[in-house]
Amino acid sequence: MRRVSLVITDVDGTLVTRDKVLTPRAIAAVQRLHDNDIRFSICSSRPPFGLRMMIEPLQLKLPFGGYNAGAIVEPDLSVVEQKLIPPEAAKEAVSTFRQHQVDCWVFTGNQWLVANPTGAHVDHERHTVETPPTVVRAFEDSHFAAVGKIVGPSDDYPKVARLVDLLQGALAGRASVGRSQAYYCDVTPPGIDKGRLVEFLAERLSVPQEEILVLGDMENDIEMFHHAGFAVAMGNATDEVKRAAQATTLSNEEDGFAVAIERYVFGD
Repeated sequence: MRRVSLVITDVDGTLVTRDKVLTPRAIAAVQRLHDNDIRFSICSSRPPFGLRMMIEPLQLKLPFGGYNAGAIVEPDLSVVEQKLIPPEAAKEAVSTFRQHQVDCWVFTGNQWLVANPTGAHVDHERHTVETPPTVVRAFEDSHFAAVGKIVGPSDDYPKVARLVDLLQGALAGRASVGRSQAYYCDVTPPGIDKGRLVEFLAERLSVPQEEILVLGDMENDIEMFHHAGFAVAMGNATDEVKRAAQATTLSNEEDGFAVAIERYVFGD
């Protein structure tokens, strides 16, 4: 058995079900980590305030990451580290989404701004972050002063993939662009990815890389894999993510997170 001292997991598509439910088995798996003095944290593309419902059931004690670790916060949501999208890059991203007929969302502070409250996946996001959006007539310069994330949601998956490629080129060096779900094009601060939280916690806790286990399902989890000693891809993960991992577990609909903890941490 390998020694595991720290577990860090993605949330959507990994820790919770498709309906955003933390199952009793997942909660029990995290409790078992706590009981065995194995440290635990989460990292998500969600805003930090959209992770607040995880804090109590998972008994989070360590800093965790929102906006793909663009914001690292304590369990009381106080900011430890935060990086923002430069205003001009944020404006260009919104303009690009508009040009391609994709509604977008702007996350700033504790607000989720939308111009079209009936647009694609707004209800889904409201359910996920348990917060209603703030509706604006249009995005103005004042909205771009402190942006943590911009999302372009669309059920046209090929269009989302094309927008990721387009914005990666257009915003190179000024923002990071990727998919947190097949239907979300995420624009986050430059030079930031989920590997940052792994680095941060490894340094804070003096945990060597080989004792860190991480779990994820999407391309934005791969950098987290690169900073860990052992990476587990979910059964629902893309083929690219599975190739980047050392092991694959069951899907998030089959308690794959808990199964991975039981198998790869405790050897059950």
